Amino acid sequence: MRISRDTLLGGRVQLFQPEKGFRATTDSLLLSAALPEGRTRALELGCGCGGALLPAAWRLTGTYFTGLEIDPEAAALARRGVDANRLGTRVEIIEGDAAGLREEWENRFDLVFANPPYFRPGEISAPGKGKAAAYLESLSLSGWIAAMLFAARPKGMLVLIHRAAELPALMAALDRRAGEITVMPVRAHARADAGRVIIRARKGLRPGPARLLAGIDLHEGKAGPVSETMRAVKAGQGLDWSRRG
Repeated sequence: MRISRDTLLGGRVQLFQPEKGFRATTDSLLLSAALPEGRTRALELGCGCGGALLPAAWRLTGTYFTGLEIDPEAAALARRGVDANRLGTRVEIIEGDAAGLREEWENRFDLVFANPPYFRPGEISAPGKGKAAAYLESLSLSGWIAAMLFAARPKGMLVLIHRAAELPALMAALDRRAGEITVMPVRAHARADAGRVIIRARKGLRPGPARLLAGIDLHEGKAGPVSETMRAVKAGQGLDWSRRG
């Protein structure tokens, strides 16, 4: 497997990832930028090579991170990234499956975040080499949410990014198990439908009205330049969760 050494956040973060196969995407940066400050212990389920985890650790200097990854090769690359970015005192990478979390992780983390695989086997053509674990579900979406809820402490925060088409399933999985749910749509540009949603929720709070934000655009018009929001994300800034729809 040929490995590339790339940089994120304007060269501030080094990332090691396969030249072919699943690589860090815009979703990874958006997930990283969606995380709140002030949470002292965080867990990413399915951290891959660290495309979201490493930028998050760079930005949130007061947080200790654990990355869980089922693929040994991806976990090894994430560890290389931890070392290259000198984050070893605050970031650990553990090989494991979200479907079988350690008992001692129950109610442990202030923040749990994830970018769950998007497609069920049979829904798309076979992914290229190295992409199956990233794109195909080995655990159902409700299973991912259950794992996140298991690991989050009471009133702890969950953050995830997923296809906008799965919003009803995401809300159903969170129903009566989390509150203060906030949804941020993500569009290619202002005239496009949302292709992704980023969701924040807090474990164990009473269900209540969900907040739907105005959302963000990745580009300034169809085939236009990168939007101001994405320029800020790529520079290492967090997303603005104060704008209502």
